[in-house]
Amino acid sequence: MTTHFPIRLEKLTVQFDEGFLLNGIDWQIEADQHWVITGTNGAGKSALAAVLAGAGENLSGSIKGLPARVGVVSFEAQAELIEAERKKDDADILDVISEGTPVSEILFDDCADPDTATELVTQFGLEYLLDRAFRKLSTGESRKVMLIRALSSKPDLLVLDEPFDGLDAATLSMLQQYLTTLIDRVPMVMVLNRFDEFPDFISHIAYIDNGELQHQVRRDDEKSYAELYQLLHLKTTDLEVPPADPDTEIPRLDSQQPLVRLNSISIKYDQLTLIDQLDWTIEPNQHWQLSGPNGSGKTALLSLITGDHPQCYVNDIFVFGFQRGNGESIWQIKQFIGYVSTALQWEYRVSISLRNVIISGFYDSIGLYSKYTDKQRDIANQWLALLGMSDRADQPFNKLSYGDQRLLLIARAMVKHPPLLILDEPCLGLDDMNRQLVLALIEKICADSETAVIYVNHHPEDKIKGIENYLALKKL
Repeated sequence: MTTHFPIRLEKLTVQFDEGFLLNGIDWQIEADQHWVITGTNGAGKSALAAVLAGAGENLSGSIKGLPARVGVVSFEAQAELIEAERKKDDADILDVISEGTPVSEILFDDCADPDTATELVTQFGLEYLLDRAFRKLSTGESRKVMLIRALSSKPDLLVLDEPFDGLDAATLSMLQQYLTTLIDRVPMVMVLNRFDEFPDFISHIAYIDNGELQHQVRRDDEKSYAELYQLLHLKTTDLEVPPADPDTEIPRLDSQQPLVRLNSISIKYDQLTLIDQLDWTIEPNQHWQLSGPNGSGKTALLSLITGDHPQCYVNDIFVFGFQRGNGESIWQIKQFIGYVSTALQWEYRVSISLRNVIISGFYDSIGLYSKYTDKQRDIANQWLALLGMSDRADQPFNKLSYGDQRLLLIARAMVKHPPLLILDEPCLGLDDMNRQLVLALIEKICADSETAVIYVNHHPEDKIKGIENYLALKKL
């Protein structure tokens, strides 16, 4: 085993040419560890891997223990080699057209381990390509050449960015088996999007988002690994928000009218003024973030909209086509609203299955006391698939983690596709991983539905992709 380790990245901030920034990375790679870097597209996976190969401009922090021989396979390295070949073609000092460098020269010139290179050429079935110009190879063929170059360089560290992309099933299996023969000699860092491609020998997972290394998880930590899998599933799945049940549709609203219009509303208690002369209009499919410190009136403001506040009748409030105080019932208002709060979660203590919790949203009940339809069951199953909980459909809700319960209650609130979804501090009481799960689900709802979302929290800077309107209350 190599003696260069551990590799330490300490508060490392790195700038890349395209303007991307890795920010404040703290990470340690031990000699007996094999890592996968994962995350969404554009999160910084490839950038973090490239740092281990010496790429980027170090703005602050440090990287220590990086070995001299790093075997690299990446689209960027592949593109650099192809570009170098193109530049040879463009050289005007030759009177003849260059055929390009043959594959044999790419592989064997300055090769540290020709025997390994020869063995891998045979295993990859590339003998017929050795005399062909590298620049004339297909993408998959050139990727195999890059793999052979890296694996035969006697590396002290292997950095493999999506090494399985473009490989057929047989070649992928062969490569995974070959990498397994190296695990006692060479630490590996892979960039992979798909959890089902993680080799069995991977020991640790690094999750990166927005250029920040947010989670480092041991693969044998089953709870943390499952949460990370669920987060990546919500962030990257092609599944869309399931449709509403056409047989239990909410009455249609006038799309030309706002969902909510509050005109100069005030909330006062004796000598205390909580909200004073506030105007707020929420249009259909318009997403808002409502923030403010404790005591600024966030919950009271929401209760004016839902009809739960006694002062809603002394204010000028228009909601879902009703002018408050003209004889409408509170249930006429509430049918257009999905609501999730910590208080609701405290109340939802019934021991029913995950599937039935979602179905209960069709009936606005805590628990399920009505016979549901096959269509409603199918929609609930689609929600479970979106949440990555299909295998737990029949488990009892009250045995779930606090964070998973919150996800289920958001799905329950959304199952009828209400025109307005109110999420009152949905991350309250959640650890960082579960908080990110909830935020990922909110992003999905904002992107894939026609429901307007009000997301309530304390911090206006804690933004969610898809929410572009902000109302920040102040304590008067």
